Amino acid sequence: MRAVVCEQPHKLILGTRPAPVPAAGEVLMRIRRVGLCGTDYHIFAGKHPYLEYPRVMGHELAGVVEGPSGSTLKAGQVVTVNPYLACGGCIACKKGKPNCCVAIKVLGVHIDGGMCELLSVPEAAIVDASGLTLEQAAMVEFLAIGAHAVWRARPSSGARVLVVGAGPIGVATSLFARLDGAEVTIVDVRSSRLRYAQDRLGLDPVIGPPETIRAELAARTGGDMFDCVFDASGNIHAMRSGLDYVAHGGTYVLLSVVKEEIAFSDPEFHKRETTLLASRNALRADFERVVSAIKGGVIPTDALLTHSFPALEAPRRIPELIAGADGILKAMVEF
Repeated sequence: MRAVVCEQPHKLILGTRPAPVPAAGEVLMRIRRVGLCGTDYHIFAGKHPYLEYPRVMGHELAGVVEGPSGSTLKAGQVVTVNPYLACGGCIACKKGKPNCCVAIKVLGVHIDGGMCELLSVPEAAIVDASGLTLEQAAMVEFLAIGAHAVWRARPSSGARVLVVGAGPIGVATSLFARLDGAEVTIVDVRSSRLRYAQDRLGLDPVIGPPETIRAELAARTGGDMFDCVFDASGNIHAMRSGLDYVAHGGTYVLLSVVKEEIAFSDPEFHKRETTLLASRNALRADFERVVSAIKGGVIPTDALLTHSFPALEAPRRIPELIAGADGILKAMVEF
């Protein structure tokens, strides 16, 4: 079968892999759409902290059940995948947190992913996406990342929320915080992304050079800053400075994963009695919430998809997408 393989940093090829044979308890699915995200771009650039090459990327997946597998799923059924394959027996799994399993294997990161024609995964990882388009089904995973972060922080209705980073994860976080009744502001150094978030998604951005953003945010909040700050920038400098935007008694949530160490001013951290949270991956309940929200028409999926192209073009188009990141929200590979 065909597969898009990142052989080493900055080298993508359209290669082949043996077609998978489902083991007991697994489901064979035919991949139709694969969403691209910052993780894939970091893999291409050699910046991902948890990865070995070569790797078939792809964890934002949509497809159809290929055939009878002894399960309750039906051939041709539209599905997506929870790509965080957990061991089921470690301390995190026993606490109901398989998203941070000690021995987690994430499709497209720790093991080969879904940027290929056929994929076999445990049936427990399959999420029913009946009633969604293939494009919508491939968006469920990245939206679930944002939904999980909001669930972790639990901002109250009317809370002031700041999201740093207007990429797909920042947008997903903003949308679900807004659904929970928060007053959401989004910032980014890329004005084109902020204008898109404002014009197409109805989000409230702060647009301006980085040196003026803090003053603008202080002015918007009467100097109090924000009850909850989410960092989805993927930028170490933004992550280190995000504490400046947290109100006294507030919460700082880190979604981004970087290789560098993060340091804060301890006096600033303590005087706020800051709650610091990491948000990793998502739970099945987050996937199900996203599917329900899309079906309910409260997620503007048509505005989220900005680029799509066939898998044959992936080795050429993915480097182009990285170079033109300012004008991209969600890109999708078609099989």
